[in-house]
Amino acid sequence: MKLLAALRNTLLPLLLSSLASLALANTYEAKLPDELNTSPDLCKYAPCAEVLPGATSFSERKGQPSYVEGYVEEGGKKKLVGYVMLSTDITDTPAYSGKPVITLIGMDTAGKFVGVKILKHSEPILLLGIPESSLVRFNQQYLGQFVGNNIEIGRSRPEENIVGLDAISGATVTVISQNQVMMTSGTSIARQVGILKPTIREQAKFVQTGTKPDWATLVREGSVQRVLVTAEQAGLARSADPFIELWFGYLNQPDIGRAILGDGPYNSLMSSLKEGEQALFVIRTGGTQSFKGSGFVRGGIYDRVQVRQGGDAFTFRDTDATNLYGIAAPGAPAFTESSIFIVRSKAFSAAYPWKFVFLGNRVDRATGARSFANFDTEYWLPAQYLQGGRPQVVKPDAPWVRVWKTRAVEIALFAALLIAVATVYAFRDKLTRRATRKNKWPVNAFKYAGWIISIGFVGFGMLAQPSITQVLTWFHALLLHWQWELFLSDPFIFLFWIFIIVTVFVWGRGLFCGWLCPFGSLSELLYKVGGAVGLKRFQFQLPRHWHNRLKWVKYFVFFGLLTVSMFSMGLAEKLAEVEPFKTTFLVGLFNRSWPYTLFAAGLLGLSIFIERPFCKYLCPLGASLAMPSTFRWFGLKRKQECASCKACAVGCGSQAIDEDGRIDHRECLHCLDCMILYTDDHACPPLAQERKRRDKAGLPITPIGADGYYIPIKPVPTRAGAAAKN
Repeated sequence: MKLLAALRNTLLPLLLSSLASLALANTYEAKLPDELNTSPDLCKYAPCAEVLPGATSFSERKGQPSYVEGYVEEGGKKKLVGYVMLSTDITDTPAYSGKPVITLIGMDTAGKFVGVKILKHSEPILLLGIPESSLVRFNQQYLGQFVGNNIEIGRSRPEENIVGLDAISGATVTVISQNQVMMTSGTSIARQVGILKPTIREQAKFVQTGTKPDWATLVREGSVQRVLVTAEQAGLARSADPFIELWFGYLNQPDIGRAILGDGPYNSLMSSLKEGEQALFVIRTGGTQSFKGSGFVRGGIYDRVQVRQGGDAFTFRDTDATNLYGIAAPGAPAFTESSIFIVRSKAFSAAYPWKFVFLGNRVDRATGARSFANFDTEYWLPAQYLQGGRPQVVKPDAPWVRVWKTRAVEIALFAALLIAVATVYAFRDKLTRRATRKNKWPVNAFKYAGWIISIGFVGFGMLAQPSITQVLTWFHALLLHWQWELFLSDPFIFLFWIFIIVTVFVWGRGLFCGWLCPFGSLSELLYKVGGAVGLKRFQFQLPRHWHNRLKWVKYFVFFGLLTVSMFSMGLAEKLAEVEPFKTTFLVGLFNRSWPYTLFAAGLLGLSIFIERPFCKYLCPLGASLAMPSTFRWFGLKRKQECASCKACAVGCGSQAIDEDGRIDHRECLHCLDCMILYTDDHACPPLAQERKRRDKAGLPITPIGADGYYIPIKPVPTRAGAAAKN
């Protein structure tokens, strides 16, 4: 029997997970039943048996946050074999899309993960790029791991008791988010059922000053805090009124408690509390949502509010609440709902920071579906009310901070690359003056080096190819729910976008598009190599009238994707495959189905004969950057004769110089060939004519000024002439 039990607990989970990987069920924006989030019978709507092998029956939801117990029949009796939890009952940690990955998790009675199943995700990279099986295989790494282990993305560090998990290349943010989901869900339930013991903290010792601060003072010093949830944060239409506004504070501290309640009510409350019990008040001053919950029944749990301290969560039953009839502090706002909640656990200590959490729902504007969301505010009793002040607290690094620390060397190199390229371009005038039409190496040496590094290190190495999907994701995040932590989780893309935004408004899009875009660099390099190996006679530009028409296509593609994303982000992500970036760098040309490979390979092949065809005519990312380039601070220089002289326009690979000699900085890729001609007195027609005139007249050749012309020769009076005048 022991052997069978061992086989059941080890081989069966692996077999089920392998079958899940082979099935490759498409869970992208899967339609889930509404009852999944609300029904007491979770396992009627979720495949609980798949994540808790061996279990034959399941309980209804219990606890706060909720979970279900799984049983097996032995001798006519039910034996508890583990627990099943729905991640969104516990945490709303967003992934790259800004939406949580809804995960069903199984844990045995020893606290080991035994099953993981993704029910729904909204990750664009897992839609058409990296297969869902990669996320399935990533989740398999949790099987057999104890929930109390310190599990991180990256290499294992036994000396620090850290268990490392292999990430998914090109989906860093997704796996970091998923690790948070797994560990937060697992530890929360493990503490609730007693697998993990609560943290015992030293209780607070108060300082009494005998003062009674008014409301404004309490708020200013942090003794009273606010939880504000806007309508937009809840997924509703923008409104001047909040979704809910709550104020809360700690009552056991005598000065604060007496200020809030008054002497009589405070003394009565303290006399009713047992040793180790703590009281806090909550009032609602805005919104119509009840923080007590409309479905609350006697004997039940308040499912809208919670206190969290470290990894411990404290919930409230009806016996843990008492009425609050008024606020004694002068200047207190009017309120429409109130309560005093009692924390009856010695694991809670007011000496340490804690969070008050409002648990609500967020509406997905695209689908109308509701998902779990929590909104919290940290509270830490001000130091003047604690004997010895606040204790020293070392908070663990946020996941994004750990990523930055573990990849510090690569991040430093990448940042150095961005700074170096920007610095080189800032000194472009000096470089172009040293170059000539026949010797462009003072400029090209830096430019070609940038291409090679961006292709190898940035594109294939760091997988840091910016994409229109990021623009769409950030656009929706700004409208709905912006979280810095989400975007900081991919340091290379984050730094790249800071560079792009700054340089677009300083010089235009050309520095990124022309010097550092991995795909653009690869496309341009293929064109240069093609010319160098004897294919130059086959290389050509589209006629001007065709170019002027086709260059607008990329703008239609961009606005089309943006419009579609407002109705269906999933469809927009599919259509965003017009970018070959994912196929080329993130997934690989030979790791995708043939239509994607053929499309990307076709564009790269065409690049041998036409300079940057995708960049000029199709790239929606380029279009999104071209529009703000109109408002750049600095542009490339022009002369009066440029309106009639076509020398620069003939050699402009991006065809950004129009018939009147003007440079369209929305199309310019900053190759700097025109700037080399600008100061080349053998290639720039106005300069060449002036040079020949001076040579013929025996006049000196003066330096070329900032305006692109020779510095004028000004006659200086001789001494004899000056004396004659006198």
